[in-house]
Amino acid sequence: MRKLALRLLLTALGALLAACAIITVNVYFPAKDVKEAYKSLDEMLLKQEGTPAPPGSPPAGETSPSPPADKPVSRLLNLLGTWFVAEAHAAESVADELAIEISSKPEVLKAYDEMKERLEQLNKLRDQGIVGENKQGLITVREKERLGGQEALVKEENDNRKTIITAMARAILKLGKQPETKESLNQVLPRAAATYGDIRRDAAKSGWWIELANGRWVQK
Repeated sequence: MRKLALRLLLTALGALLAACAIITVNVYFPAKDVKEAYKSLDEMLLKQEGTPAPPGSPPAGETSPSPPADKPVSRLLNLLGTWFVAEAHAAESVADELAIEISSKPEVLKAYDEMKERLEQLNKLRDQGIVGENKQGLITVREKERLGGQEALVKEENDNRKTIITAMARAILKLGKQPETKESLNQVLPRAAATYGDIRRDAAKSGWWIELANGRWVQK
C-alpha cells in the first residue's frame, strides 16, 4: 500500500513538472510600431505615379540611367539607399528599426518589386469587386467565375505578402531579443498578418471589398 502511494505521488509530481515545462512565454507585440513600419514600407515601395519622389530623384524632365531590366532587386536597393542609409545608424523608434530590418532582406525587396509590377492588374480586379482584401492581409477571390484565368496572379500576390508578413514576425522577435522558435513564430505570425490586414484595409479605395476584423465583408 505504501509503495502504491509513493508511486502515485511520483506520477503526480512528474505531471506537474511537465506542465510547468510547457508554459507558453508571451512574446511582446508592438502593434503601433508594426503598423507604422508596414506603412513606411508600403509608401516607399508601392508608391504610385504622381506622388512626391523620394530624396535623390532627378528633377522633372530629366531621367536617370535605367538599371538593368533583369535585376529588379537592384532598383529597390538603390531606392532604399537614399531613404534608409542615413537613418540606419540612428533609428529613433521601434517602427524605424523594424522597417530597416525588413528592408535589409533581399526576399522582401523582391516581393515588393513583384507586387508593384502587378499593382495595376490587381487594382482592376479590386475595382470590379472580383477580389477583396481579407483580414489576414491577403487577397480573397470573391467572384471566381469572373477572374478570367488570373488565379496565378492572386497566388503570386499572396505569396509575396506572406513573405513580408513572415519577415515582420521574425524582425519583431529579433528586435525583442526573443529566440526564433516554431512556438514563438507561430505566436507572432497571426498578429503580424492581422496588422498587415489593417493596413491594406485602411489603404483600400472606396468601393473595394474588405473583410472587417469580425469576419464580415463590406464595400468600403
